[in-house]
Amino acid sequence: MQNLGLRFPELLIWSPLFAGLLCFIFKSHKNSKALALGSSIITLIISFLSLVYAKDKYLSGLSDNYVWMKYLGASFNIGLDGMGQLLTFLTAFAFPLIFVSTYNKEYKKPASFYGLMLLSQAGLMGVFMAMDALVFYFFWELALIPVYFLSSMWGGERRIQATFKFFVYTFAGSLLMLVGIIYLYLLTPATQDADHSFALEAFKRLMLPGADGHVALTDTMQNWLFWLFFIAFAIKMPVFPFHTWQPDAYEQAPTAVTMVLSGVMVKMGVFAVMRWLLPVLPHAAEKFSSIVIVISVFGMLYASLIAIRQDDIKRLVAYSSIAHIGLMSAAMFTYNATGLQGVLIQMFSHGVNIIGLWIVVELLERQTGVRKISELGGVAHKAPVLTIALVIIALANIALPLTNAFVGEFMMFNGLFKHNIWIAAAAGISIILAAVYTLNMVQKVFYGETNTITAAIKEIALHEKVALAIIIVAIFLMGLYPQPVFDLTGDVADKIIKAAGK
Repeated sequence: MQNLGLRFPELLIWSPLFAGLLCFIFKSHKNSKALALGSSIITLIISFLSLVYAKDKYLSGLSDNYVWMKYLGASFNIGLDGMGQLLTFLTAFAFPLIFVSTYNKEYKKPASFYGLMLLSQAGLMGVFMAMDALVFYFFWELALIPVYFLSSMWGGERRIQATFKFFVYTFAGSLLMLVGIIYLYLLTPATQDADHSFALEAFKRLMLPGADGHVALTDTMQNWLFWLFFIAFAIKMPVFPFHTWQPDAYEQAPTAVTMVLSGVMVKMGVFAVMRWLLPVLPHAAEKFSSIVIVISVFGMLYASLIAIRQDDIKRLVAYSSIAHIGLMSAAMFTYNATGLQGVLIQMFSHGVNIIGLWIVVELLERQTGVRKISELGGVAHKAPVLTIALVIIALANIALPLTNAFVGEFMMFNGLFKHNIWIAAAAGISIILAAVYTLNMVQKVFYGETNTITAAIKEIALHEKVALAIIIVAIFLMGLYPQPVFDLTGDVADKIIKAAGK
Protein backbone atom coordinates (compact mmCIF):
# COMPACT_ATOMS: atom_id res chain seq x y z
CA MET A 1 0.00 0.00 0.00
CA GLN A 2 1.35 3.40 -0.97
CA ASN A 3 2.05 6.15 1.54
CA LEU A 4 -0.99 8.42 1.44
CA GLY A 5 1.12 11.55 1.70
CA LEU A 6 -1.19 13.31 4.13
CA ARG A 7 0.87 16.08 5.68
CA PHE A 8 -1.15 17.21 8.67
CA PRO A 9 0.99 20.24 9.67
CA GLU A 10 0.66 21.75 6.20
CA LEU A 11 -3.05 21.05 5.95
CA LEU A 12 -3.73 22.70 9.30
CA ILE A 13 -2.26 25.94 7.94
CA TRP A 14 -3.38 25.87 4.32
CA SER A 15 -7.01 25.00 5.04
CA PRO A 16 -7.87 28.20 6.98
CA LEU A 17 -5.39 30.30 4.98
CA PHE A 18 -6.86 29.53 1.57
CA ALA A 19 -10.44 29.73 2.88
CA GLY A 20 -9.65 33.10 4.45
CA LEU A 21 -8.33 34.42 1.14
CA LEU A 22 -11.41 33.08 -0.66
CA CYS A 23 -13.68 34.86 1.83
CA PHE A 24 -12.50 38.21 0.49
CA ILE A 25 -13.89 37.22 -2.92
CA PHE A 26 -17.45 36.62 -1.71
CA LYS A 27 -19.71 39.65 -1.37
CA SER A 28 -22.72 38.26 0.46
CA HIS A 29 -22.81 37.55 4.18
CA LYS A 30 -24.29 34.10 3.64
CA ASN A 31 -21.54 32.83 1.35
CA SER A 32 -18.60 34.08 3.42
CA LYS A 33 -20.16 32.87 6.67
CA ALA A 34 -20.86 29.41 5.25
CA LEU A 35 -17.35 29.20 3.82
CA ALA A 36 -15.78 30.15 7.15
CA LEU A 37 -17.84 27.60 9.05
CA GLY A 38 -17.20 24.88 6.48
CA SER A 39 -13.48 25.57 6.46
CA SER A 40 -13.29 25.50 10.26
CA ILE A 41 -15.07 22.13 10.35
CA ILE A 42 -12.65 20.73 7.75
CA THR A 43 -9.72 22.02 9.84
CA LEU A 44 -11.20 20.35 12.93
CA ILE A 45 -11.45 17.04 11.07
CA ILE A 46 -7.83 17.35 9.92
CA SER A 47 -6.72 18.10 13.47
CA PHE A 48 -8.67 15.16 14.85
CA LEU A 49 -7.15 12.83 12.25
CA SER A 50 -3.68 14.10 13.18
CA LEU A 51 -4.37 12.95 16.75
CA VAL A 52 -5.77 9.56 15.81
CA TYR A 53 -3.96 8.43 12.68
CA ALA A 54 -0.75 10.43 12.45
CA LYS A 55 1.48 7.56 13.60
CA ASP A 56 -0.03 5.16 11.10
CA LYS A 57 2.71 3.66 8.91
CA TYR A 58 0.87 4.68 5.75
CA LEU A 59 0.81 8.37 6.57
CA SER A 60 3.55 10.97 6.29
CA GLY A 61 3.87 11.82 9.95
CA LEU A 62 3.82 15.01 11.94
CA SER A 63 6.61 17.19 10.59
CA ASP A 64 7.56 19.02 7.42
CA ASN A 65 10.82 20.78 6.65
CA TYR A 66 11.45 22.72 3.45
CA VAL A 67 14.20 25.07 2.37
CA TRP A 68 12.86 28.60 2.79
CA MET A 69 15.66 31.16 2.95
CA LYS A 70 18.63 28.92 2.30
CA TYR A 71 21.44 31.42 2.74
CA LEU A 72 19.92 32.89 5.90
CA GLY A 73 19.68 29.49 7.53
CA ALA A 74 15.88 29.62 7.76
CA SER A 75 13.73 26.65 6.80
CA PHE A 76 9.96 26.21 6.75
CA ASN A 77 10.17 23.72 9.59
CA ILE A 78 6.85 22.86 11.26
CA GLY A 79 5.95 19.88 13.38
CA LEU A 80 3.49 18.46 15.88
CA ASP A 81 4.73 17.13 19.19
CA GLY A 82 2.29 16.48 22.06
CA MET A 83 2.03 20.15 23.03
CA GLY A 84 1.58 21.24 19.43
CA GLN A 85 -1.08 18.61 18.82
CA LEU A 86 -3.02 19.69 21.91
CA LEU A 87 -2.99 23.39 21.03
CA THR A 88 -3.68 22.99 17.32
CA PHE A 89 -6.65 20.82 18.29
CA LEU A 90 -7.81 23.55 20.71
CA THR A 91 -7.56 26.07 17.87
CA ALA A 92 -9.42 23.78 15.48
CA PHE A 93 -12.04 23.02 18.14
CA ALA A 94 -12.61 26.69 19.04
CA PHE A 95 -13.31 28.24 15.64
CA PRO A 96 -16.36 26.14 14.63
CA LEU A 97 -17.87 26.82 18.06
CA ILE A 98 -17.27 30.54 17.62
CA PHE A 99 -18.80 30.60 14.15
CA VAL A 100 -21.80 28.46 15.16
CA SER A 101 -22.59 30.41 18.34
CA THR A 102 -22.43 33.76 16.51
CA TYR A 103 -24.07 32.53 13.28
CA ASN A 104 -27.01 34.92 13.61
CA LYS A 105 -24.75 37.91 14.18
CA GLU A 106 -24.72 40.37 11.29
CA TYR A 107 -21.46 42.13 10.43
CA LYS A 108 -20.77 44.96 8.03
CA LYS A 109 -18.37 43.79 5.30
CA PRO A 110 -18.83 40.15 6.35
CA ALA A 111 -16.40 38.78 3.78
CA SER A 112 -13.58 40.83 5.31
CA PHE A 113 -14.59 39.86 8.85
CA TYR A 114 -14.61 36.11 8.21
CA GLY A 115 -11.52 36.31 6.01
CA LEU A 116 -9.54 38.00 8.78
CA MET A 117 -10.80 35.48 11.35
CA LEU A 118 -9.54 32.58 9.23
CA LEU A 119 -6.19 34.27 8.58
CA SER A 120 -5.79 34.60 12.33
CA GLN A 121 -6.55 30.88 12.72
CA ALA A 122 -3.87 30.04 10.15
CA GLY A 123 -1.39 32.18 12.09
CA LEU A 124 -2.24 30.45 15.35
CA MET A 125 -1.73 27.04 13.77
CA GLY A 126 1.68 28.11 12.50
CA VAL A 127 2.76 29.43 15.91
CA PHE A 128 1.93 26.14 17.63
CA MET A 129 3.85 24.09 15.03
CA ALA A 130 6.91 26.26 14.25
CA MET A 131 10.29 24.65 14.84
CA ASP A 132 12.23 27.55 13.28
CA ALA A 133 12.47 30.93 15.02
CA LEU A 134 11.86 32.98 11.87
CA VAL A 135 8.83 30.86 10.96
CA PHE A 136 7.61 31.25 14.55
CA TYR A 137 7.93 35.03 14.35
CA PHE A 138 6.21 35.16 10.95
CA PHE A 139 3.16 33.24 12.19
CA TRP A 140 3.14 35.15 15.48
CA GLU A 141 2.57 38.34 13.51
CA LEU A 142 0.13 36.65 11.10
CA ALA A 143 -2.02 35.68 14.08
CA LEU A 144 -1.96 39.17 15.60
CA ILE A 145 -2.31 41.53 12.63
CA PRO A 146 -5.85 40.42 11.62
CA VAL A 147 -6.98 41.03 15.21
CA TYR A 148 -5.95 44.69 14.97
CA PHE A 149 -8.28 45.17 12.00
CA LEU A 150 -11.08 43.04 13.46
CA SER A 151 -11.08 45.04 16.69
CA SER A 152 -10.72 48.47 15.10
CA MET A 153 -13.38 47.92 12.40
CA TRP A 154 -16.01 45.85 14.23
CA GLY A 155 -15.43 46.76 17.88
CA GLY A 156 -17.35 48.90 20.37
CA GLU A 157 -17.52 52.65 20.85
CA ARG A 158 -14.04 52.88 22.38
CA ARG A 159 -12.52 50.42 19.93
CA ILE A 160 -9.87 52.81 18.56
CA GLN A 161 -8.35 53.55 21.98
CA ALA A 162 -8.47 49.88 23.02
CA THR A 163 -6.97 48.69 19.73
CA PHE A 164 -4.22 51.31 19.89
CA LYS A 165 -3.23 50.13 23.39
CA PHE A 166 -3.33 46.53 22.17
CA PHE A 167 -1.13 47.48 19.21
CA VAL A 168 1.44 49.35 21.33
CA TYR A 169 1.79 46.49 23.83
CA THR A 170 1.98 43.70 21.26
CA PHE A 171 4.27 45.67 18.94
CA ALA A 172 6.66 46.33 21.82
CA GLY A 173 6.59 42.66 22.75
CA SER A 174 7.18 41.56 19.16
CA LEU A 175 10.13 43.95 18.85
CA LEU A 176 11.75 42.61 22.03
CA MET A 177 11.27 39.05 20.82
CA LEU A 178 12.76 39.87 17.40
CA VAL A 179 15.86 41.38 19.01
CA GLY A 180 16.31 38.23 21.09
CA ILE A 181 15.81 35.94 18.09
CA ILE A 182 18.38 37.82 15.98
CA TYR A 183 20.91 37.80 18.81
CA LEU A 184 20.56 34.04 19.28
CA TYR A 185 20.72 33.53 15.52
CA LEU A 186 24.06 35.36 15.33
CA LEU A 187 25.48 33.07 18.03
CA THR A 188 24.63 29.86 16.16
CA PRO A 189 27.46 28.16 14.25
CA ALA A 190 27.66 28.04 10.49
CA THR A 191 25.91 25.29 8.54
CA GLN A 192 26.66 23.82 5.13
CA ASP A 193 24.58 26.49 3.36
CA ALA A 194 24.47 29.46 5.75
CA ASP A 195 26.54 31.33 8.30
CA HIS A 196 23.93 30.81 11.03
CA SER A 197 20.64 29.02 11.71
CA PHE A 198 17.17 29.90 13.03
CA ALA A 199 16.36 26.28 13.93
CA LEU A 200 15.02 25.60 17.42
CA GLU A 201 17.52 22.78 17.89
CA ALA A 202 20.37 25.13 16.94
CA PHE A 203 19.19 27.58 19.61
CA LYS A 204 19.06 24.79 22.22
CA ARG A 205 22.63 23.73 21.42
CA LEU A 206 23.97 27.19 22.27
CA MET A 207 24.02 26.31 25.97
CA LEU A 208 26.04 23.13 25.39
CA PRO A 209 29.88 23.15 25.53
CA GLY A 210 31.58 23.25 22.15
CA ALA A 211 34.75 21.48 21.03
CA ASP A 212 36.84 23.97 23.01
CA GLY A 213 34.79 23.40 26.16
CA HIS A 214 33.14 26.83 26.07
CA VAL A 215 29.48 27.65 25.52
CA ALA A 216 28.29 30.19 22.98
CA LEU A 217 25.50 31.34 25.28
CA THR A 218 26.94 32.38 28.62
CA ASP A 219 24.92 32.85 31.80
CA THR A 220 25.24 36.64 31.49
CA MET A 221 23.80 36.51 27.98
CA GLN A 222 21.01 34.25 29.16
CA ASN A 223 20.08 36.68 31.93
CA TRP A 224 19.25 39.63 29.71
CA LEU A 225 17.88 37.52 26.88
CA PHE A 226 15.50 35.93 29.39
CA TRP A 227 13.84 39.27 30.12
CA LEU A 228 13.57 40.14 26.43
CA PHE A 229 11.66 36.95 25.72
CA PHE A 230 9.73 36.78 28.98
CA ILE A 231 8.35 40.32 28.66
CA ALA A 232 7.33 39.61 25.05
CA PHE A 233 5.52 36.43 26.06
CA ALA A 234 4.12 37.90 29.30
CA ILE A 235 2.43 40.68 27.31
CA LYS A 236 0.70 38.09 25.17
CA MET A 237 -0.45 35.87 28.05
CA PRO A 238 -0.97 38.46 29.75
CA VAL A 239 0.40 38.42 33.30
CA PHE A 240 0.79 41.24 35.81
CA PRO A 241 2.01 43.96 35.26
CA PHE A 242 1.78 43.60 31.46
CA HIS A 243 -1.97 42.95 31.47
CA THR A 244 -3.52 46.42 31.20
CA TRP A 245 -4.30 46.15 27.48
CA GLN A 246 -6.41 43.03 28.02
CA PRO A 247 -9.63 44.17 29.78
CA ASP A 248 -10.12 47.05 27.34
CA ALA A 249 -9.40 44.87 24.31
CA TYR A 250 -11.78 42.14 25.48
CA GLU A 251 -14.50 44.66 26.28
CA GLN A 252 -14.33 46.56 22.99
CA ALA A 253 -13.59 43.75 20.53
CA PRO A 254 -16.49 41.90 18.88
CA THR A 255 -17.33 38.92 21.09
CA ALA A 256 -16.25 36.46 18.40
CA VAL A 257 -12.82 38.11 18.35
CA THR A 258 -12.72 38.17 22.15
CA MET A 259 -13.30 34.40 22.11
CA VAL A 260 -10.24 33.99 19.88
CA LEU A 261 -8.15 36.32 22.03
CA SER A 262 -9.15 34.75 25.34
CA GLY A 263 -9.69 31.13 24.36
CA VAL A 264 -6.73 30.57 22.04
CA MET A 265 -4.45 33.54 21.48
CA VAL A 266 -3.35 34.02 25.10
CA LYS A 267 -2.05 30.44 24.90
CA MET A 268 0.55 31.71 22.43
CA GLY A 269 2.43 33.31 25.32
CA VAL A 270 2.21 30.26 27.60
CA PHE A 271 3.20 27.98 24.73
CA ALA A 272 6.13 30.21 23.77
CA VAL A 273 7.55 30.07 27.29
CA MET A 274 7.44 26.27 27.25
CA ARG A 275 8.67 25.86 23.66
CA TRP A 276 11.29 28.62 23.39
CA LEU A 277 12.14 30.17 26.75
CA LEU A 278 12.53 27.29 29.23
CA PRO A 279 14.49 24.93 26.92
CA VAL A 280 16.69 27.60 25.27
CA LEU A 281 17.50 29.70 28.38
CA PRO A 282 17.19 27.17 31.23
CA HIS A 283 19.78 28.65 33.58
CA ALA A 284 18.30 32.14 33.49
CA ALA A 285 14.77 30.75 33.74
CA GLU A 286 15.71 28.87 36.88
CA LYS A 287 17.57 31.87 38.30
CA PHE A 288 14.60 34.23 37.89
CA SER A 289 11.89 31.65 38.55
CA SER A 290 11.13 32.90 42.08
CA ILE A 291 10.60 36.46 40.81
CA VAL A 292 8.26 35.28 38.06
CA ILE A 293 6.30 33.04 40.44
CA VAL A 294 5.81 35.82 43.00
CA ILE A 295 4.71 38.29 40.30
CA SER A 296 2.34 35.73 38.80
CA VAL A 297 0.72 34.86 42.14
CA PHE A 298 0.35 38.53 43.03
CA GLY A 299 -1.29 39.06 39.64
CA MET A 300 -3.73 36.21 40.34
CA LEU A 301 -4.88 37.80 43.59
CA TYR A 302 -4.94 41.30 42.10
CA ALA A 303 -7.05 40.22 39.10
CA SER A 304 -9.42 38.19 41.30
CA LEU A 305 -10.05 41.11 43.65
CA ILE A 306 -10.74 43.45 40.73
CA ALA A 307 -13.08 40.87 39.18
CA ILE A 308 -15.17 40.90 42.36
CA ARG A 309 -15.74 44.63 41.93
CA GLN A 310 -16.78 44.47 38.27
CA ASP A 311 -20.31 45.30 37.14
CA ASP A 312 -19.56 44.62 33.45
CA ILE A 313 -19.73 40.90 32.63
CA LYS A 314 -17.11 41.21 29.89
CA ARG A 315 -14.60 42.82 32.22
CA LEU A 316 -15.35 40.26 34.93
CA VAL A 317 -14.57 37.39 32.54
CA ALA A 318 -11.47 39.27 31.34
CA TYR A 319 -10.02 39.60 34.85
CA SER A 320 -10.97 35.99 35.56
CA SER A 321 -8.85 34.97 32.58
CA ILE A 322 -5.87 36.98 33.90
CA ALA A 323 -6.10 35.10 37.21
CA HIS A 324 -6.15 31.70 35.49
CA ILE A 325 -3.22 32.55 33.24
CA GLY A 326 -1.30 33.80 36.29
CA LEU A 327 -1.54 30.33 37.82
CA MET A 328 -0.21 28.78 34.61
CA SER A 329 2.68 31.25 34.57
CA ALA A 330 3.60 30.44 38.17
CA ALA A 331 3.37 26.66 37.67
CA MET A 332 5.61 26.73 34.58
CA PHE A 333 8.54 28.09 36.55
CA THR A 334 8.37 25.48 39.33
CA TYR A 335 10.30 23.07 37.08
CA ASN A 336 8.10 20.31 38.42
CA ALA A 337 6.87 17.63 36.01
CA THR A 338 3.41 17.49 37.58
CA GLY A 339 3.04 21.28 37.50
CA LEU A 340 4.24 21.57 33.92
CA GLN A 341 1.88 18.88 32.68
CA GLY A 342 -0.90 20.61 34.63
CA VAL A 343 -0.18 23.75 32.61
CA LEU A 344 -0.50 21.82 29.36
CA ILE A 345 -3.84 20.33 30.41
CA GLN A 346 -5.10 23.65 31.75
CA MET A 347 -4.31 25.49 28.51
CA PHE A 348 -6.85 23.29 26.77
CA SER A 349 -9.38 23.31 29.62
CA HIS A 350 -9.23 27.07 30.07
CA GLY A 351 -9.73 27.57 26.34
CA VAL A 352 -12.89 25.44 26.36
CA ASN A 353 -14.34 27.03 29.50
CA ILE A 354 -13.61 30.64 28.67
CA ILE A 355 -15.13 30.29 25.19
CA GLY A 356 -18.23 28.86 26.85
CA LEU A 357 -18.45 31.89 29.14
CA TRP A 358 -18.04 34.27 26.21
CA ILE A 359 -20.80 32.49 24.28
CA VAL A 360 -23.17 33.07 27.20
CA VAL A 361 -22.11 36.73 27.43
CA GLU A 362 -22.69 37.15 23.68
CA LEU A 363 -26.17 35.59 23.88
CA LEU A 364 -27.14 37.82 26.82
CA GLU A 365 -25.85 41.00 25.21
CA ARG A 366 -27.50 40.19 21.88
CA GLN A 367 -30.94 39.79 23.48
CA THR A 368 -30.78 42.54 26.11
CA GLY A 369 -28.31 45.05 24.70
CA VAL A 370 -26.64 45.43 28.12
CA ARG A 371 -23.69 43.86 29.93
CA LYS A 372 -24.09 45.35 33.40
CA ILE A 373 -24.77 42.77 36.09
CA SER A 374 -26.81 45.29 38.09
CA GLU A 375 -29.23 45.74 35.17
CA LEU A 376 -29.95 42.03 34.69
CA GLY A 377 -31.70 39.39 36.74
CA GLY A 378 -34.13 36.47 36.52
CA VAL A 379 -32.78 35.12 33.22
CA ALA A 380 -33.41 31.55 34.47
CA HIS A 381 -37.15 32.13 34.23
CA LYS A 382 -36.92 32.95 30.52
CA ALA A 383 -33.98 30.83 29.32
CA PRO A 384 -33.57 27.70 31.48
CA VAL A 385 -31.31 25.89 28.99
CA LEU A 386 -28.94 28.86 28.83
CA THR A 387 -28.95 28.98 32.63
CA ILE A 388 -28.10 25.31 33.05
CA ALA A 389 -25.26 25.64 30.53
CA LEU A 390 -23.89 28.72 32.28
CA VAL A 391 -23.98 27.09 35.72
CA ILE A 392 -22.04 24.05 34.47
CA ILE A 393 -19.46 26.19 32.66
CA ALA A 394 -19.15 28.51 35.67
CA LEU A 395 -18.54 25.56 38.00
CA ALA A 396 -15.89 24.27 35.60
CA ASN A 397 -14.30 27.72 35.57
CA ILE A 398 -13.81 27.52 39.35
CA ALA A 399 -12.37 24.00 39.00
CA LEU A 400 -15.11 21.95 40.63
CA PRO A 401 -14.13 18.25 40.89
CA LEU A 402 -15.26 16.09 37.92
CA THR A 403 -14.86 19.07 35.56
CA ASN A 404 -11.95 19.57 33.17
CA ALA A 405 -10.33 22.50 35.02
CA PHE A 406 -10.03 20.54 38.26
CA VAL A 407 -7.44 18.19 36.75
CA GLY A 408 -5.09 20.92 35.55
CA GLU A 409 -5.48 23.15 38.61
CA PHE A 410 -4.86 20.28 41.01
CA MET A 411 -1.62 19.41 39.20
CA MET A 412 -0.47 23.04 39.04
CA PHE A 413 -1.10 23.58 42.75
CA ASN A 414 0.73 20.32 43.40
CA GLY A 415 3.75 21.75 41.57
CA LEU A 416 3.53 25.04 43.46
CA PHE A 417 3.18 23.22 46.80
CA LYS A 418 6.37 21.24 46.13
CA HIS A 419 8.14 24.48 45.18
CA ASN A 420 7.03 26.58 48.16
CA ILE A 421 4.16 25.85 50.51
CA TRP A 422 3.57 29.53 51.37
CA ILE A 423 3.36 30.63 47.75
CA ALA A 424 0.97 27.75 47.09
CA ALA A 425 -1.18 28.89 50.03
CA ALA A 426 -1.26 32.47 48.73
CA ALA A 427 -2.21 31.24 45.25
CA GLY A 428 -4.91 29.08 46.80
CA ILE A 429 -6.75 32.18 48.00
CA SER A 430 -7.60 32.85 44.34
CA ILE A 431 -9.77 29.70 44.34
CA ILE A 432 -11.99 31.24 47.01
CA LEU A 433 -12.06 34.59 45.22
CA ALA A 434 -12.96 32.89 41.92
CA ALA A 435 -15.91 31.21 43.57
CA VAL A 436 -17.02 34.56 45.01
CA TYR A 437 -17.09 36.55 41.76
CA THR A 438 -18.34 33.67 39.60
CA LEU A 439 -21.22 32.58 41.82
CA ASN A 440 -22.14 36.20 42.56
CA MET A 441 -22.45 36.84 38.82
CA VAL A 442 -24.57 33.69 38.33
CA GLN A 443 -26.90 34.65 41.18
CA LYS A 444 -27.42 38.27 40.16
CA VAL A 445 -27.81 37.69 36.43
CA PHE A 446 -29.73 34.40 36.25
CA TYR A 447 -31.70 34.19 39.46
CA GLY A 448 -34.06 36.49 41.32
CA GLU A 449 -36.91 38.32 39.62
CA THR A 450 -37.00 39.45 36.01
CA ASN A 451 -37.06 43.15 35.19
CA THR A 452 -38.04 45.24 32.18
CA ILE A 453 -34.80 44.34 30.40
CA THR A 454 -34.80 40.59 31.00
CA ALA A 455 -38.56 40.06 30.64
CA ALA A 456 -38.18 39.94 26.84
CA ILE A 457 -35.42 37.30 26.82
CA LYS A 458 -36.21 34.15 24.83
CA GLU A 459 -34.71 30.68 24.98
CA ILE A 460 -31.63 30.28 22.83
CA ALA A 461 -31.76 28.81 19.32
CA LEU A 462 -30.93 25.21 18.42
CA HIS A 463 -27.48 25.94 16.96
CA GLU A 464 -26.57 27.88 20.10
CA LYS A 465 -27.70 24.96 22.26
CA VAL A 466 -25.52 22.65 20.15
CA ALA A 467 -22.44 24.84 20.67
CA LEU A 468 -22.97 24.95 24.44
CA ALA A 469 -23.74 21.22 24.57
CA ILE A 470 -20.43 20.41 22.86
CA ILE A 471 -18.59 22.52 25.44
CA ILE A 472 -20.39 20.79 28.32
CA VAL A 473 -19.55 17.35 26.89
CA ALA A 474 -15.88 18.40 26.62
CA ILE A 475 -15.94 19.66 30.23
CA PHE A 476 -17.16 16.37 31.66
CA LEU A 477 -15.29 14.11 29.25
CA MET A 478 -11.93 15.59 30.15
CA GLY A 479 -12.86 15.91 33.81
CA LEU A 480 -13.80 12.23 34.09
CA TYR A 481 -11.18 10.75 31.76
CA PRO A 482 -8.10 12.95 31.21
CA GLN A 483 -5.75 10.02 30.48
CA PRO A 484 -5.54 10.65 26.68
CA VAL A 485 -4.21 14.14 27.37
CA PHE A 486 -1.69 12.74 29.86
CA ASP A 487 -0.50 10.29 27.23
CA LEU A 488 -0.26 13.05 24.61
CA THR A 489 1.73 15.53 26.68
CA GLY A 490 3.64 13.32 29.13
CA ASP A 491 7.06 13.60 27.45
CA VAL A 492 6.88 17.39 26.95
CA ALA A 493 7.32 18.20 30.64
CA ASP A 494 10.12 15.64 30.99
CA LYS A 495 12.07 17.18 28.09
CA ILE A 496 11.82 20.68 29.60
CA ILE A 497 13.09 19.46 32.96
CA LYS A 498 15.87 17.48 31.29
CA ALA A 499 16.98 20.59 29.37
CA ALA A 500 17.33 22.41 32.69
CA GLY A 501 19.58 19.64 33.99
CA LYS A 502 17.13 18.55 36.68
